Amino acid sequence: MATASRRLRSALADPAEKRSIGTRQRMHRWAMLRERFPQIDHMRVLDLGGTATHWIRSPARPVSVVVMNLSLETSEVDWITTVQGDACAPPPTIAREQFDLVYSNSVIEHVGGHARRCDFADGVRALGSHHWVQTPYRYFPLEPHWLFPGLQFLPQKARAAIVPRWPLSPAHPTGREALSGVLETELLSRTEMEFYFPSSEVIAERFLLATKSLIAVS
Repeated sequence: MATASRRLRSALADPAEKRSIGTRQRMHRWAMLRERFPQIDHMRVLDLGGTATHWIRSPARPVSVVVMNLSLETSEVDWITTVQGDACAPPPTIAREQFDLVYSNSVIEHVGGHARRCDFADGVRALGSHHWVQTPYRYFPLEPHWLFPGLQFLPQKARAAIVPRWPLSPAHPTGREALSGVLETELLSRTEMEFYFPSSEVIAERFLLATKSLIAVS
């Protein structure tokens, strides 16, 4: 049963699995990014909350990418630099820089509350000439982190009880750890994204005609 669940999750969402639905969606999103920014290969990019692996697996190859995350990751390629820092309060070494594009993939829903999301959005606008900020859409039927239908609409206590037991969960924490994971994930609506990025275009990424994620672009 556990093996079957791992295989199903891999087929649905594993970024390392080239044939997974999640990988195909990401490739489609990369195509959308290149269509909006055809000069991406000539840009200096700041990735807020991402990983070097995300870019190494991508079809894009910017001049340089600075990846900033709370946990420091080692980069094995010379065009990617990793920096430890808070995307809502960038360190001075990043705050005094100016990038061609600030990029973020599925991060803003994890930063911790409305005030922190405002700080995150302010930093996005201040640090780059352009930005591309993606987040899963709150009203897509399948919650994307745990792959449980409608999980985001349940009371927090019920969500924390489901997470350890649901076979498609990426991990199976219990007790306070499970509740912490639930509380740290706040999916956003279009209204919220338009509030945080009032001068940006908010576009929909669709799957089977339903809006799967939202992207603030400028």
